Amino acid sequence: MNYENILVTAEGAIAEVTINRPSKLNALNVATIQELHHAFNTLELNPEIRAIILTGSGEKAFVAGADIAEFAHFSVEEGAHLASSGQELLFDFVEKLKTPVIAAVNGFALGGGLELAMACHFRVASDNAKMGLPEVSLGVIPGYGGTQRLPQLIGKGRAMEMIMTAGMMSAEDAYRLGLANHVVPQAELIDYCKGIAQKIIKNSPTAISQAIKAVNAGFKDGVNGYETEIKCFGKCFGTEDFKEGTTAFLEKRKAEFSGK
Repeated sequence: MNYENILVTAEGAIAEVTINRPSKLNALNVATIQELHHAFNTLELNPEIRAIILTGSGEKAFVAGADIAEFAHFSVEEGAHLASSGQELLFDFVEKLKTPVIAAVNGFALGGGLELAMACHFRVASDNAKMGLPEVSLGVIPGYGGTQRLPQLIGKGRAMEMIMTAGMMSAEDAYRLGLANHVVPQAELIDYCKGIAQKIIKNSPTAISQAIKAVNAGFKDGVNGYETEIKCFGKCFGTEDFKEGTTAFLEKRKAEFSGK
């Protein structure tokens, strides 16, 4: 598929997805959400890809928000559909991917941009990054999971303040509060993320996918995370990766995981 709004490249087992709308500060519109869904789904189905880095083009923005012009005149029903379809196609979809997704937050991550970064499995920020959910300043609230994921990451009180004030957070504050795992100079951001990805791809893809499922379960209402962990743990015993990993350990050699 030829994309108009994103770029997809791969180097070995690591793929890089770049939102490429620099004139709009990489703002998310419906077309971009659909392209991202297609790209992530394609990469997920490729057994050669074991880690994905998501970033924005240029030096100013990861994603500066949703494309407001696209929904400024929506009705109640259209607004609800926009949120539900976006969550299903992209935000929840990314969170549930079996392949780890690292958000390389370069610059502004506002509104839907921060929501997308939070849907990734973890975040690395450039030192000039600014993060926020300014939706209430437009008379609306975050609709792509922001009211749920932000409290999970930084706590209810801080999330309430951030959403109600429509304020922005610096990269250092994001790191201090646990919203970002690391803060690095912008010029080093992608290479730093690739370094983390290199550590990830040395491990069992099947085990990592089960770990993602188990961790996510602990944040879902009505789901017992401990029971999910037990089931995921058990499933690992039926994989070739488990046999290879334990055999390699006993033979005192490095494991070569097939992802099966």
